[in-house]
Amino acid sequence: MAFEYNKSGSNAMPDINSFSINKMDHSKNPINDFYHYANGQWLTKIEIPDDKSSWGSFVELSERNLYLLKDITENCERETGKNNSENVKKIWNFYSSVMNTALLEDLKFKPIESYLSNIKRIKSRVELYEVLISLEESGITGLFSIQASQDKKNSSIYALYLEQGGLSLPNRDYYLEDSYKNILDEFEIFANKMFKLTNLQEYGEDTVKAILKFESELAKVSRSNEELRDEEKNYNRFERSNLKSLFSYFDLNDFITKLGVPEVSYVVVGQPEFFSSLNEIINRTGMETLKAYLSLRVVISASPLLNEELEDANFDFFGKKLMGLKVKEERWKKAVKLVSACMGEALGEIYVNKYFPEKSKRLMEEMVEDIKSVFREKLNNVEWMSQKTREKALEKFSTFRTKIGYPTKFLDYSSLEIKPDDLIGNVQRSSVFEIKRRLKRVGKEVDREEWEMSPQTVNAYFSPTDNEIVFPAAILQPPFFDPNMDKAVNYGAIGGVISHEITHGYDDQGSMYDASGNVNNWWSEADKNEFNKRARKVSDLYSSMEVLPGVFVHGERTNGENIADFGGVSIAYAALERHLKNHSEESKKLIDGLTPHQRFFISWAQIWGEKIRPEYLKLLVTVDPHSPAELRATLPVYNHKGFYEAFQTPGGVKEDKIKRDLISIW
Repeated sequence: MAFEYNKSGSNAMPDINSFSINKMDHSKNPINDFYHYANGQWLTKIEIPDDKSSWGSFVELSERNLYLLKDITENCERETGKNNSENVKKIWNFYSSVMNTALLEDLKFKPIESYLSNIKRIKSRVELYEVLISLEESGITGLFSIQASQDKKNSSIYALYLEQGGLSLPNRDYYLEDSYKNILDEFEIFANKMFKLTNLQEYGEDTVKAILKFESELAKVSRSNEELRDEEKNYNRFERSNLKSLFSYFDLNDFITKLGVPEVSYVVVGQPEFFSSLNEIINRTGMETLKAYLSLRVVISASPLLNEELEDANFDFFGKKLMGLKVKEERWKKAVKLVSACMGEALGEIYVNKYFPEKSKRLMEEMVEDIKSVFREKLNNVEWMSQKTREKALEKFSTFRTKIGYPTKFLDYSSLEIKPDDLIGNVQRSSVFEIKRRLKRVGKEVDREEWEMSPQTVNAYFSPTDNEIVFPAAILQPPFFDPNMDKAVNYGAIGGVISHEITHGYDDQGSMYDASGNVNNWWSEADKNEFNKRARKVSDLYSSMEVLPGVFVHGERTNGENIADFGGVSIAYAALERHLKNHSEESKKLIDGLTPHQRFFISWAQIWGEKIRPEYLKLLVTVDPHSPAELRATLPVYNHKGFYEAFQTPGGVKEDKIKRDLISIW
């Protein structure tokens, strides 16, 4: 059993949380309530620490990792002066700047006074334009989003993307749906408080209402999360010379040039109607409202890095109101997270050298290859797909790549200045470092060896433009991966995660990308219709799930992740089946009175065991492309024939349960 935390907060490193029958509630019928059958005892005993919004495998492992990263940062202090590594010195200086709270109290909001003064001096459209550039350069986004990433229709080069943005709250639903009116009311109180704490009393209650009206208008012309899932509709190529036809309030072409974007001929605009509507919205909004809006953007962005009064005000709204947190996390945890966010690969390089055994990398590579071969078989045998489309699917799979543990080369931070007494400056310079690094590569050839996650991140991802799955070192430990556990448990945990990520290449979004990682329809119309018919069944199933009174899962919004979960269980189970056929002695072996097939499904359900605060659950249902953990644990399992065969008992499982029309795609 994992460490049981003091309710006032997580105050010690958690034990390694492995698969365990002690988590189970054997009084539950697995067919009727598999989630509590697999996790019931654990759910009864565990409490969410006051500084957490949820508690489960991902959070627990991330928490454990923080202690390891703390050890690294504190060792950097001891090594500074002895070790010639600039990264070691910078890691310690960054950490020190967060921990120096006495200095932050003395400074109050002085570190952002120059930003606020520049905004206050705005009197014209030209001056507004210049301030927007300076904020963007500092990592403070204004009216819209600017990103540099792979061109989705020519994945061999980097492109510049202009996207909708400008909202203070997590997404447009908070402004448009009546169920969030209480949050808008709280946000209004919060904004008024932030202006008072930063001596911006000229922005009174009427001004805050005007800001909310402005943001609500932006929300109305923003696309929904569901609409943003359509890769074709959100890829609109514009010649730079034609950007004025889209947005004329200021010169967008000049704007991106001044940010340091190379002279490429085109940009990709995600949502053209947002930018054309933005013209009208800005033109009918008073300059004082725009100035107040930008000031609030600065204060919200910086307040977690300032004195305690401003930090607490930010936490009271974004932490307590939106996420249900009770107390702030310990200061050192915040410090470690900031270092990891701003110098992730510098910290990650030390992390893998100290904590990631090469044996884990080797075993993981073997399991990935095993599961890939099973998925290839599935593609060869899927009944609803025509031969022509199947050949395209197999062609795509032939270019599939895997990255495990850590990158072959780490980022060079030599040009990044980090000071022990300048927290805001450190974060700002880190933002500039990353923004410039990304923007200057627009139009250049893609570096296929680059990672989007640091090695110490407890997660994994699929990149459709690279057609690859990536597993950072941190997730390759219990409860996800345990070399000391039987194959069934590992196939149910990390095997399910591997299969989940592979399936993303063939979910509702991933299936839009071809073998080269480009958005390109390789499906016949009939096959696409067959796929969509099955995907709709998954979407409808999740949409019927009420997770809080009156709060339902958005089945379409979460469909990619749900399809991947279905594939995760199906493919990993098939891989286990093949292993057991080749090792017949294992198939008959009971461990803790459970068959390998039972342990597989229990292992899957246990990695999704979670307690969550209702405020945070509502937030996730609104913004997260993943479904709530309990549904991830159960719905893919309830739609797998092998589950009913594994848990059938005399009189316990009716034949029609196995024969019913289960939902299946891959």
